[in-house]
Amino acid sequence: MYDSFQHKGLRNKLVTELKKKGISDEKVLAAIFAVPRHLFMDSGFMQFAYRDQAFPIRAGQTISQPYTVAIQTQLLQVEPQQKVLEIGTGSGYQSAILAELGARVMTIERQKELYLVPQELLTQLGYQVHFFYGDGYQGLPTYGPFDRILITAAATEIPPKLLEQLKVGGRLVVPIGKRDIQVMTLVEKDGPDVYKITEHGSFVFVPMLSGKE
Repeated sequence: MYDSFQHKGLRNKLVTELKKKGISDEKVLAAIFAVPRHLFMDSGFMQFAYRDQAFPIRAGQTISQPYTVAIQTQLLQVEPQQKVLEIGTGSGYQSAILAELGARVMTIERQKELYLVPQELLTQLGYQVHFFYGDGYQGLPTYGPFDRILITAAATEIPPKLLEQLKVGGRLVVPIGKRDIQVMTLVEKDGPDVYKITEHGSFVFVPMLSGKE
């Protein structure tokens, strides 16, 4: 688990870049600085780990651009000990950021390889994250309701079963749209059937798929 002074210096530069791009939540910036992103990347891309770019990982998926991770996390407004459901484990990097903020993270992944691989790394890094292999559209109803729900893949609509699993007073963040571009969407649940929906810029994500592989 090699994390050098050089890596930390590159993370510090990344944090400065994210501030210039409008990330203002100091807790989120501190988490970005704390989590060694290079450890979540395939060896061929590790030297580029602190560029503000997405890169390929296993199973045809990507590790999101740091700005994307930061804006989703900032919109969530995670507080320590809140129960957070993440849809799409991917590399495990976003899970680590949430855990670094003190959340109780439950993450669900439909790709068997991506369900298995991050577990060892996150454990070695000291993060206690609960992993589930399954269909993100179904969520985890037996473990809900959740204070926060984060969807890390593009959905064509807000999954209704996930809205049901969100606590009143909770926040859900999801990129909504078709394959070419999506709008980052924040859903605030103000009552049992009362939702405030706001939009926060355009992004590109891999599509959210049902079932599991």
